[in-house]
Amino acid sequence: MSPREKGDTPTSGSSTSHLSTAECPAHNGSVPESQSDKERRINEEDDRGREGGEEKEQEEDERSSDEGFMGMTPLLQAHHAMERMEEFVHKVWEGRWRVIPHDVLPDWLKDNDFLLHGHRPPMPSFRACFKSIFRIHTETGNIWTHLLGCLFFLCLGLMYMFRPNMSFVAPVQEKVVIGMFFLGAILCLSFSWLFHTVYCHSEGVSRVFSKLDYSGIAFLIMGSFVPWLYYSFYCSPQPCFIYLIVVCILGLAAITVSQCDFFATPQYRGVRAGVFVGLGLSGVVPTLHFVISEGLIKATTIGQMGWLLLMATLYITGACLYAARIPERFFPGKCDIWFHSHQLFHILVVAGAFVHFHGVSNLQEFRYTAGAGCAEDGTL
Repeated sequence: MSPREKGDTPTSGSSTSHLSTAECPAHNGSVPESQSDKERRINEEDDRGREGGEEKEQEEDERSSDEGFMGMTPLLQAHHAMERMEEFVHKVWEGRWRVIPHDVLPDWLKDNDFLLHGHRPPMPSFRACFKSIFRIHTETGNIWTHLLGCLFFLCLGLMYMFRPNMSFVAPVQEKVVIGMFFLGAILCLSFSWLFHTVYCHSEGVSRVFSKLDYSGIAFLIMGSFVPWLYYSFYCSPQPCFIYLIVVCILGLAAITVSQCDFFATPQYRGVRAGVFVGLGLSGVVPTLHFVISEGLIKATTIGQMGWLLLMATLYITGACLYAARIPERFFPGKCDIWFHSHQLFHILVVAGAFVHFHGVSNLQEFRYTAGAGCAEDGTL
């Protein structure tokens, strides 16, 4: 081999060996990438990296959420309960509630376990409570009997108060004493229908209005005594004054007792009836006094004792039906909406108040006919 050939061979080999892979891509068998393929590959790698990061973040969020749920369970439960309550209030607000059976009522709404169906659910909205007046449920009759009775006595009282003064012997005194009866009747009936309307609002509202309801009964009894004692002892002011004071003291005592929370519980139903019947029966003493001083015939004719006894019979009968829960006790589930004991009690109260007004009106008519004078012995 010639020196020239020797010199050419290594030169050629060294130049070939010094070529980089980038300069000779065909040396390792790869095909050159175009610019678009390179961009596509880079984008795919970025997408895979982004998806992997999102999955990792999602897993971390789920893990932290699970840990937070386990640690915040009571708070979440309270939140969900609040959401359900808001949804229920919204439905009630729109008037879409339905009556429910007695066994699913909360304890503070359970009063008569013989009324099995047709109860209003708790409705924490006064608007919904007042709109329920026009729906059919266990309180519909209770509300309307005393609502209509209240309007009746309000109109009757206004008519009576605006009668001409010439119809009375002592216009101011007589209008005041008869006005006390109308005031007691209107307060009693107003507190009653308001209580039966809103007592499903909440336990606190129910407790407040039940106390007003019981106070109204005492106001009616006290107000009923005032005109009867005034006319019956018209010529004997001293015993009239004493009896009025006694009745007022007993009435205030009944109101005071009725402000106790336990007084409104179902277990004390009989006690409630007994308190108000006892307050009414305190009139037995002045009645016997009147009969003894005036005589039985005069007491039953001029003294309108028959109407007084009828009033007492209506009141006591209503209280007994209420305490014994008759007739629903003998027909459970049959008197849920109409003619249960509380409705009958309401009807008898309104009837008794009207009978009393009729008797007092007759006494006033007699006093107007007899004039302002009295006999020397102090009798009528």
